[in-house]
Amino acid sequence: MISRRVFLIAAAVAARPNIVLFLADDMGTGDVGCYGADGIKTPHIDALARDGVRYTQFYANAPECTPSRTALLTGRYPQRVGGLECAIGVGNVGRYDEAEWLQKRGELGLPATETSLAQMLRRGGYQTTCIGKWHLGYDPKYSALRHGFDHYFGVLGGNADYFTHEEEGGDKVLYEGERLVDRPGYLTDLLGDEAIAWLGRRSASKPFFLYVPFTAPHSPTQGPGHEEGKAGYAAMIGRMDHQIGRVVAAVPKDTIVIFASDNGATRIGSNGALRGFKTEVFEGGIRVPCVLKYPGKVKAGTVSARVALHMDLTATLLAAAAVKPARRLDGEDLMEPAQPRAVFWRYKRMANRRKAVRRGDWKLVVDNGKEYLFHLGEDPEEKINRVEQTSEEAAALRQLLVVWEEDVRAPRLAGFPAK
Repeated sequence: MISRRVFLIAAAVAARPNIVLFLADDMGTGDVGCYGADGIKTPHIDALARDGVRYTQFYANAPECTPSRTALLTGRYPQRVGGLECAIGVGNVGRYDEAEWLQKRGELGLPATETSLAQMLRRGGYQTTCIGKWHLGYDPKYSALRHGFDHYFGVLGGNADYFTHEEEGGDKVLYEGERLVDRPGYLTDLLGDEAIAWLGRRSASKPFFLYVPFTAPHSPTQGPGHEEGKAGYAAMIGRMDHQIGRVVAAVPKDTIVIFASDNGATRIGSNGALRGFKTEVFEGGIRVPCVLKYPGKVKAGTVSARVALHMDLTATLLAAAAVKPARRLDGEDLMEPAQPRAVFWRYKRMANRRKAVRRGDWKLVVDNGKEYLFHLGEDPEEKINRVEQTSEEAAALRQLLVVWEEDVRAPRLAGFPAK
């Protein structure tokens, strides 16, 4: 006779939801229809928002690609890894002192020991696949297959040509698993096709995690019809939205579906009324679109002003899958009530050093040594610097940054020569 405990465990496993996570590349809040885009249509992303929740204060964990993806996959601040506080340069180039030091040692990438969302879900019985832009290391020891994905198809680096699949310098970077492949076609379409194909051959007896990090609308600006400039940018987003619609139509209706961007837009795109762009820790560089469809858990048409970050999606998905994290996460489950907390950013690239902390409506920005204090509730566009008028709040946030930086110090940088 089957015990009640065994029955409940079996029922919980059977009820584990399928998960699809879409990630855009360099797409701002002003580039999405449901966030008020002008001249860009995203009907399928908008439909996800109508069926779920649209977050109005959702943040990337960084203003660039590699650290944001690190946070998304680990559920932790990317600073804990070390050397990944800006995008890995084309051809595996370190772009600041610590990253350069790691690159010379052959260690520039996300180590497989940094337990990933895919690793944890796979241990929990999920089928896992990553189809799209990786950008967490060029060396095979940093590949998606070493991070818990059963299958990988996509490009390794940051700015592959959409038609030739070459990076600057002419190197081909389209891979299946850890094998270089040559597959003709517009890259966004290839990613959509591969996602559909994988869904068709997956096992129906196990839940799945499908991670689709698109390269669009990251440069080079190349629409599917070879459009350029603003028209090309809009066409790139439109084609990505089309592929999102195809994939959503191919998954069960009760699937959790998330769409987000890895950081704010560059100057060709739009961050709405927010100040700043990609690479900056002003709101335009780090506040991004995010919509989450969670049937049976999230009421359709919800709009949430909750402060959330990429690393919160990790915690949320693990909780949804009833998978216990393999280590302490920095993110929180978005299905649980929000708890008071401060959230942090730090960005390094070449000589640039940018930091920020937000607690409540107060946000302190340190941009290459210059300090700004904003009250986002009254000044969401960050126009009024109150650092001198509100010195006590600034001092408190400054101290929080000091404590946080000590807490996230990366063990693998212990041998980095101090200056």
